[in-house]
Order: sequence, then C-alpha cells, then structure tokens
Amino acid sequence: MQETKEIHALFTLIDDPDEEVYSTISERIVGYGKGIIPNLEHLWENTPSEDIQGRIEMIIHRLHFCDLNNDFTEWRDSAYHDLLFGALLVSKFQYPDLQTTPVIQEIEKIRRNVWLELNSFLTPLEQANVLSSILYNYYNLKGSEVNYEKPDEFFLHKVLESKKGNAISNALIYQVLCDQLEINARIINIPKQCILAFYHSDYDAALYPGHPQDKIHFFVDGTSGQAFSHADIENYFKRISVPPVASYFKPLSHKRLIQLLLEELAKCFDSPTNAYKHTELIQLAGLLDD
Repeated sequence: MQETKEIHALFTLIDDPDEEVYSTISERIVGYGKGIIPNLEHLWENTPSEDIQGRIEMIIHRLHFCDLNNDFTEWRDSAYHDLLFGALLVSKFQYPDLQTTPVIQEIEKIRRNVWLELNSFLTPLEQANVLSSILYNYYNLKGSEVNYEKPDEFFLHKVLESKKGNAISNALIYQVLCDQLEINARIINIPKQCILAFYHSDYDAALYPGHPQDKIHFFVDGTSGQAFSHADIENYFKRISVPPVASYFKPLSHKRLIQLLLEELAKCFDSPTNAYKHTELIQLAGLLDD
C-alpha cells in the first residue's frame, strides 16, 4: 500500500506512551485492512525498539485476525462445510501466511494410496484396516494424548509435516480421508475420547429414529487407528460411570468439529501473555454456534 501522509503520521504515533492514544492509532491502522501489512512489516524492520516492534506485531496480528474472522463467517455460511478447509482456517490463526495447496496435495497423496487398495468387495472392517494401515504404518502418522503445551499438534499442516498429532487432529485427518473416499465413518461425541464410528451404509443421522449405536459396525480410535468393538465401548462407559445415551453415538457435524478444535486449541493459551489468543479463539468458536 502506498504510504500516504496520514499513514506516515499514524506510524509516527505508534510509540505514543499514552495507551488511549495508542489504542486510537491502532484502530485507525487496522481500519486500512490487510493491505497495510507490508508497510507495517517494513516499519518493524526499521524500528530498533523491541517494545515498538511488539506493538507493530500486535497490530499485524489484529489485521490477520479480522481477515480470519471474515473467512470463518464465510465458511460457516457456506452450503457445505468442508472439513479440511475448516481445519486449515484454524491453522491460519497461528500461521497466517500458510500456503494450503501443499497440505491439500499431501492429503490427496494419502487418499490416492488408500483408494488404490480399496475395492467394492471389502467389508467396512477391511476398509478401516486398509486406511489405518496406510495412515499409521505406511505413512507413519503417530498420535498421543492431547497436550495443551503443544499447540502445533492441533494444526493439521504441522501434524502432516512432523507426522505427529494428538487425538483430535489425527481423528480429523482420518475423517477427511473417509469423507473423500465416501466411507461412512464419522467422529462421535464419546466423552474424553476422539473415536470414529463406522456406520451402516444406509444410516442417515437426520432420518434414523432409533438408537444410532444400532447402526454402527465398530469404532476406530483416531489417535492410533485401532479398532474397537461395541463391548469395548460399553466397558469404557461403565469405567467412567456414564450412561451410553444416544447423543454420544451420533456423528458430529463438520461445523461442530471445527468449533471443538478451536475450543481445545484455546486451552493452549492460558498464560497472561497469551490470554488475548485464548479470547480470540473462543470468539471464533462462538461464530460457529448453531
């Protein structure tokens, strides 16, 4: 963006010690939109003061956040909530310059490897075994319990780079592949777990009047790809002393999954210095409320 006299004047006031003045100035700068980011980056490079650099960084972050807020609103209002695209929007919170094409290509490479091993004669369990074998053995994706000290394990592009994610991010990758391969498996609402249910091919959550568990073949742990039986899940509910009501076995919508990802990621930023990130992530999650 061409630096006008007004922009130059605003930039000279970024170092004003009065917080009220700085707040007004930053609001005016943010009002220019993300086109002003290169100007701010140039200013940052030519600013010796770390305190002023910190203010510039915060203004740049706010500009990216405004942009991301609009992207999430568009995604929410779209006819189809693409799960991979939603997860990559979450990644852009921390990595605003993320190039999504390489991530999409990496997912496509895994999808194609799975697709080559599938055929119409395979049972659902055989399909799951093919997908899990390629994702966790051939591709070598590793999983662990959710650790709020490791925010990168929530970002799909970082998980694909490091081949190490947590229960949520690994399960999301698994479901993205199932969606693309037209395998009827979805993440469900089991307490404190990220489990996928492999449903009967005729199951439609919106139309089926009975208990959804009756339409599930088996379950898969998104962390490792391990299959679980109905008995395994029933034993888990007994162990945590929770009744296995129908709502736990219904598939979570793509919108709810991305909301959950945002809510869980927010827990990584509970220190005073990062409190603003926690607030922003909960704000983005709130956009996706039904």
